[in-house]
Amino acid sequence: MELDELYQSIILDHARRPRNFGELAPPAVRSEGYNPLCGDQITLYVRKGPDGTVDEVRFTGQACAICMASASLMTAQIKGKPVQEALRLEREFSGFLTGPDDPGPALGNLRALAGVKRFPQRLRCATLGWHALVDALKQPTGSETAEPEASSRGTQP
Repeated sequence: MELDELYQSIILDHARRPRNFGELAPPAVRSEGYNPLCGDQITLYVRKGPDGTVDEVRFTGQACAICMASASLMTAQIKGKPVQEALRLEREFSGFLTGPDDPGPALGNLRALAGVKRFPQRLRCATLGWHALVDALKQPTGSETAEPEASSRGTQP
């Protein structure tokens, strides 16, 4: 199996059977992302632990395959990680999609989204859940939602 085929298989698997799909009850924080250009909509739920880790992360939404796969891969990658590591991963992933640098194996299966580089109009799809993640992680525990900031960030290229 060629690398492109493997990556396509990973994306389709996560789009059809997203991991960590569903809501989380409070005290989880909630952040929403919306891309008005294509209609992708993601709601991300994050429960942070007292030790500064992402104890639980889930998402819901209706979006294209790239957006759903990216959110699913993201939740699988950051669950159980320290908040600062999740934020670092977001920066590395964004840099990977927008620049020439490849952070290497640190991205794991997120590298399957490398094809987005060839289609800049899909960048918003691949990063919508990540924008919601950054907003959720910046909220203090016990906050309920970060709707306005996530929605506007989700529309940025």
